[in-house]
Amino acid sequence: MSELTKAVILARGLGTRMRKADDGAELSEAEQAVAATGVKAMIPIADGHTFVEFVLSELADVGYTDVCLVIGPEHDAVRAFFEGLPMSRLRLHFAIQAEPLGTADAVAAVAQFAGDDDVLVINSDNYYPPEALAGLRELEGPGLAAFEREGMLAGSNIPADRISKFAVIETNADGSMSKILEKPEPDVVAALPEPISVSMNCWRFGPKIFAACAAIEPSPRGELEITDAVQYAIDELGETFAAPRFSAPVLDLSSRADIAPVQAALDGAVVRL
Repeated sequence: MSELTKAVILARGLGTRMRKADDGAELSEAEQAVAATGVKAMIPIADGHTFVEFVLSELADVGYTDVCLVIGPEHDAVRAFFEGLPMSRLRLHFAIQAEPLGTADAVAAVAQFAGDDDVLVINSDNYYPPEALAGLRELEGPGLAAFEREGMLAGSNIPADRISKFAVIETNADGSMSKILEKPEPDVVAALPEPISVSMNCWRFGPKIFAACAAIEPSPRGELEITDAVQYAIDELGETFAAPRFSAPVLDLSSRADIAPVQAALDGAVVRL
């Protein structure tokens, strides 16, 4: 098993929640301008650095060397911004997702970047704890970081009512993932053994994921979902996904109200690319 050094950041989303005006969020003109575009990764956080720069710096801290940003064809300004940044610890790559057709379609866009290697895949609007990013590097194959719900409630900036609706991870006796329960009903969650863990889309994928992404049909909401591709890989391709547990929280930058709490949480963090 080769060392995991490649990471993918899914930055193609429409950012619908971020574009929506929020009277309770006091933003600077620069923050408002970026929020209006929906490109959450480019929200200014501190010292002239964007949110995704903090994510990139953390990836470098734990040993990733090559990072691919999945963007849309209209995101020339994002590409230009990063091509103008000096980097000594990372090599930055780009993949184009032509249309926002879902997370599985976004992952399919990085097949050339991944090649025969495993890749880390994360959201562009989340800042993950370093132990999770490092822990996925130590696996011997595919996996999903399982964030314990209590840890999320204790330390993240995400309201409890939102966390209660997050997808829950169901595991086998050996600790591997059996399925992801999307928007689980309270009685279903209550029947699960503690600690209950949620998915924050922090994955390690092997090459089989691309065949799975190509095999699935759109979900009822019309998107190609990475959770459907993962379930296909488990059920049809014999793939096994580890589900290492982490009690540390994840920061979320989905809406304008999230900007100030995330800025506070990252206050003092150093960006080194």
